[in-house]
Amino acid sequence: MEKQRNIFSDNTAKLIAEKNRIRRVIREFITVITENQKLKDADLVFLKIESLSEFQNAKTIMMYWSDINELPTHTIIQKWSAEKQILLPSVCGDDIKIKRFDINQKMKRGIFGILEPDITANYSGKIDLVIVPAVAFDIKKNRMGRGKGYYDRFLKNTKALRWGVGFDCQLLLSIPTYKNDIKMDKIITPTHIIE
Repeated sequence: MEKQRNIFSDNTAKLIAEKNRIRRVIREFITVITENQKLKDADLVFLKIESLSEFQNAKTIMMYWSDINELPTHTIIQKWSAEKQILLPSVCGDDIKIKRFDINQKMKRGIFGILEPDITANYSGKIDLVIVPAVAFDIKKNRMGRGKGYYDRFLKNTKALRWGVGFDCQLLLSIPTYKNDIKMDKIITPTHIIE
């Protein structure tokens, strides 16, 4: 029994170490992408998304307000907020709470310094589509986040479509996964769509 526990601990430690190594490498890749290129990449990704019928038919879409290491989303959020209900995540304790985005409403810095709607009401209705950020994806539609599990806990409780988006350097052949990691339905980068 003790030997089995040690093997499990060793495997878990190796998995954590490999995930952390990938996070460091991807961060280095992203730091060399210019702001102009990030915006071009975002345009390419969201042009693909806008052409898909699932996006066109979706009434309520959860996105993310991007930070410097993520595919930019500010323009697409503002563009579609007049026609669709756009939702943004807000970290509260160990979970994500969902807030409605309103272009005329103030935003505030959340727990990790990421902007979120400055409202107290949480959205609890139907979500048609979730646009999901990540540190890395792989061609089997696995996703690796920053290691806190916020999106995995949220996504396991929604029936919404899950589309991962990112830069080309974030799409790998394979990433280490845990059994509770939630797979994407699609992954979209500037030059790939994985279905």
